[in-house]
Amino acid sequence: MGPPVCFWQGNEKTSSQKTRRRAAESAEKKLVILQKRIAGLSEVALERFALRARRVAKLKGTVNVLVTSSAAVQSLNRQFRGKNKATDVLSFSSLLTMPYNSSRLAGDIAISADIAVQNAHRMGHSAAVEVKILTLHGILHLAGFDHERDGGTMARTELKLRRVLKLPVGLIEREASASSLNNSRHRKPKAGTWGTR
Repeated sequence: MGPPVCFWQGNEKTSSQKTRRRAAESAEKKLVILQKRIAGLSEVALERFALRARRVAKLKGTVNVLVTSSAAVQSLNRQFRGKNKATDVLSFSSLLTMPYNSSRLAGDIAISADIAVQNAHRMGHSAAVEVKILTLHGILHLAGFDHERDGGTMARTELKLRRVLKLPVGLIEREASASSLNNSRHRKPKAGTWGTR
């Protein structure tokens, strides 16, 4: 995925304010590619959602979103992170690859449609909703958040923005719930605590 291309060039003297505003809004939009289709989700709908999520996350610059196969995401993960496995979402900040970014590209997000469908089934919501959850998660990473190192800041922000965007349980919450469940299964009970509350 490369930077988005905007073909609009208006003549400041002859363009109306409305035309310039529409062009600015169009330039703010990002490129969305659905290489692998998701039931109930169009490129236009995902573009609108990503624009809204980017705005509520206060992320400047455009965002490209690729929804593709697990094999393609695995290939990207291997190439750019040295991890030879598929994952649900990857984020690539343009600040890391283009420090003097004049195109105002915030970055690229790659989402595995296969994993999104599996997660959606397991969580009891649609795959379209799951792709939106993953898009928000990716946008937060592009905004500089890192749930592995920020002491819960990204988790709190994701929770707040998920509510604003009317999305169900987020990625970090799921991981935290699964982790605490696994930890409680593997912990030895304290002596004398069986059957007590």
